[in-house]
Amino acid sequence: QVQLVESGGGLVQAGGSLRLSCAASGRTISGYNMAWFRQAPGKERDFVAVIIWTGGSTLYADSAKGRFSISRDIVKNTMYLQMNSLKPEDTAVYYCAAARYGDNWRVPTLYDNWGQGTQVTVSS
Repeated sequence: QVQLVESGGGLVQAGGSLRLSCAASGRTISGYNMAWFRQAPGKERDFVAVIIWTGGSTLYADSAKGRFSISRDIVKNTMYLQMNSLKPEDTAVYYCAAARYGDNWRVPTLYDNWGQGTQVTVSS
């Protein structure tokens, strides 16, 4: 199992930026598909982005394309989500997740390792 801890959330005005971090321990993230999800109050947990362990390819939700960037630092065993041009509708708790196997990367049930979440609030 890999343990995950998110940080970097906060309150930001629309148009601003935040960088979320997901620090891993217990296992190296190089062997995991690493993803970001988000969940707004009363809504389901939605896929944001994933970085695939084989080769580091990335996939994004349509809502994140062109504004968010997922990356990882294998040496620091940490994953990041750079979020630019933030909108009020980006307000949610953001979770990082890790999965060793599978390729249905947009589905939360693929992932068996989750962080506790970090709150992102974007004011208009």
